[in-house]
Amino acid sequence: MKKELLEKIIEKKNKKIEFSIITNLENGNGCIFQKNEPLDKNFEKYKKEIADQFKRKRNGIIDGTNIFVENYISPIKVIVVGAVHISQYLVNFAKNLNFEISIIDPRGYFASEQRFPNINIINKWPKEAFKEIKTDENTALIALTHDPKIDDPALQHALKNNFFYIGALGSKKTHSNRCNRLKESGFSDERIKKIFGPIGIKLGGKSAPEIALSIIAQLVSEVYKKQ
Repeated sequence: MKKELLEKIIEKKNKKIEFSIITNLENGNGCIFQKNEPLDKNFEKYKKEIADQFKRKRNGIIDGTNIFVENYISPIKVIVVGAVHISQYLVNFAKNLNFEISIIDPRGYFASEQRFPNINIINKWPKEAFKEIKTDENTALIALTHDPKIDDPALQHALKNNFFYIGALGSKKTHSNRCNRLKESGFSDERIKKIFGPIGIKLGGKSAPEIALSIIAQLVSEVYKKQ
């Protein structure tokens, strides 16, 4: 690999930019593929196939060629609102799934380093906390506090910024009341329906770890739907 290409790869990885390394296994030539950026002319004929493997996060040789694609994809950001008991189990599941996790909770006695070691904890109200987190369509929100003063601003931010997954804990009645508040805040029914509420797939479990498992299973399912 040429030094110039290696330097570009290191730079993009440090900046957490998503890209692919494209290598011709026959002659060793290589380049970087980045969405919406020009592709090296030596690989232009494979642009469609390269883009497809990048979109599907699939590493490997393009069928019928000597072109190898290796993807570098940024971890999906998972923002958990509420440092509750379920969150502890949820974080343990998520840490093993290459998610970049942050916890927002203004209540410092819940959101502490002792309860959530090595996790990005923001002890602020959501409106202030989101000023410290860069979010986009590759972000998921999991709201768990049951407190409208904390959950609602976070849900509004997620809806406005088109998070790919938005879930909120609570009964059907709680979620109905939540939807009414969002409607009063100007959100359309179509937009509000993007929220998974009650959150999680139906496993039938009631304990904190079982609820956390149902949430993480739903999140993983939505990750693959967006590819």
